[in-house]
Amino acid sequence: MSHIVIRAIPFATQLRAAKGGAKELLERDRARAQKFLAGKSHHGPSHRVPSGTGGSSASLNSIDVTDSGVTYTMQVGVGNPATQYTLLIDTGSSNTWIGADTAYHPTSSSHDTGNTINVSYGSGTMSGKEYTDTVTLGSKLVIQNQGIGVASSTQGFQGVDGILGIGPVDLTQGTVSNTQEVPTVTDNLYAQGTIPSDLIGIFYEPSSTANVANGELTFGGTDSTKYTGSINFVPLTDASPASKYWGINQSVSYGTGNTILNTTAGIVDTGTTLLLLATEAFRTYQRETGAILDPITGLLTITSHQYKDLKSLYFHIGGVTYEFTPNAQIWPRALNSILNGHDGQIYLIVSDLGSSLGTGLNFINGFGWLQRFYTVYDTGKKQLGVATTAYTNADTN
Repeated sequence: MSHIVIRAIPFATQLRAAKGGAKELLERDRARAQKFLAGKSHHGPSHRVPSGTGGSSASLNSIDVTDSGVTYTMQVGVGNPATQYTLLIDTGSSNTWIGADTAYHPTSSSHDTGNTINVSYGSGTMSGKEYTDTVTLGSKLVIQNQGIGVASSTQGFQGVDGILGIGPVDLTQGTVSNTQEVPTVTDNLYAQGTIPSDLIGIFYEPSSTANVANGELTFGGTDSTKYTGSINFVPLTDASPASKYWGINQSVSYGTGNTILNTTAGIVDTGTTLLLLATEAFRTYQRETGAILDPITGLLTITSHQYKDLKSLYFHIGGVTYEFTPNAQIWPRALNSILNGHDGQIYLIVSDLGSSLGTGLNFINGFGWLQRFYTVYDTGKKQLGVATTAYTNADTN
């Protein structure tokens, strides 16, 4: 299997946070966090027999993805001949569905299963019918008989066609009638022998421009050209409800010696925009940085002088420390308009999770965090990998 990189069509419609700015963005993130905290009808990754290591990048299949400023999208073909859909990439859910915008037209490869589908995301919902169909992620990443949802009703998904769910398969339980669970696209690529391992590698390059293809999604292994050093794999956490998603244990320090979050469970999630910390940790961070809450955006803001004094955050994961630089902690100033913010104002991406410590899910490493690290979602071995990249210390924001 050759290594292929497909440049996705840029996300060209209205950004999800454009109307309500940062306040709408925060509402979405916190609603999503409450969904995670509730953990309803969700279970951890299914047990699978490990199939060996991911292998080298030369034998893998990679697909470029688009960073829309607040979400990640890619082009996915459904049917034969395929219709192209712009789908949100989501590690926090596992159903793949279409129909929020572009209509679904069954082809010769389509099969109506007669089942219904209902999925709630906290910040949105979808309901409709289930089909199996041919799903094309790339010329050599074609999935036969993939279970997909076709929406008849959606809420909260303007400007996109649906979701490509790449979370643990057990998250599909209870979403489709007469069905125990629906194998994800990654599961089926592995089961059909298209990829060597049941895992995904995700790389994003920080960008100060919206709607650019600046990431790469690798099915079946990792791309060694996209990270530096080695990948640190850690087992998924046992603490619930974080264990129901891509949950890990970590601690966080502000500066080298000031712990603001002791070792605890949380999740890594592409569908969350900001870096969310439990209320107590967030308040400590606000106090240490001297930031104030901006009434227009709802985000923390600091002055240029405070930015010069801003210290790095240090994430301690599985015995390895990852530095999250001052520049990584701020929203890209060139994209302040997305927030309905002021030009040149400095906004912090660290925000309040909206719940106290001790819930079993005390942080969400989202959008901004993922752009600074390479991450690997290994369903087969029930582990998550983290590595630095050439952009971990970038000053792009």
